[in-house]
Amino acid sequence: MKDDDVIQWRFENTVIAEINKRTDRITVYDDVLDGRFRDRLKLDNQTGSLTITNITTEHSGCYELQTNKFRMRFYFRLNVFARLPVPVISNSSHCSSSSSSSSCSLVCSSVVNVSHVTLSWYRGISVLSSISVSDLSISLSLPLEVEYQDKNTYSCVLNNPISNQTTHLDINTLCHTCADSVHWCGPTEAVIRLVLSALVGVATVIIVVYEIRSRRAERDQAHIHTSGSIEI
Repeated sequence: MKDDDVIQWRFENTVIAEINKRTDRITVYDDVLDGRFRDRLKLDNQTGSLTITNITTEHSGCYELQTNKFRMRFYFRLNVFARLPVPVISNSSHCSSSSSSSSCSLVCSSVVNVSHVTLSWYRGISVLSSISVSDLSISLSLPLEVEYQDKNTYSCVLNNPISNQTTHLDINTLCHTCADSVHWCGPTEAVIRLVLSALVGVATVIIVVYEIRSRRAERDQAHIHTSGSIEI
């Protein structure tokens, strides 16, 4: 590009940087496109190459390089992918007194703010189901039914073209039969049961003390009555 008088860089048809060798001037347009390139662009005066520092997903798009000497244009498509979140596996089963299901209902979910991602359930290395989206800021969820005694290994994977995040399923931790659920309670229910047990214990002590005092008072009254009869 050393023979070109003017080298111009565009992003989505908007000029973001320019070199004018006739005036020996480099211009960076920081305020265009809501300032997304502010303090991020560096131009090489010799080669005309453009460097974007601290790049983010908002810099994904079509870039164009124009030179005036031969009126040439070069197009570049840049895709920037953000770090993926770790998917979360939860139990969506609901037990009731009449429930006799032998399977465990699970759901893998993730809230993503990146494009072109896929959420998948794996059994071993085989894909069981998947869902793909290209939109930003969306909540993904994917259900799965497994048997309580299933010995296979399952995992939920969130991936894009350059990276992935995986969460492995622990069936013993997440899946409980309805019979097991009768004997299992969460932290809040455990506290409530503990408080109720304490109240019952206190009430029992109060009743016992009351009974002891009542019987002692009856014996004292009987003794006084007997003593009075002897004096007469």
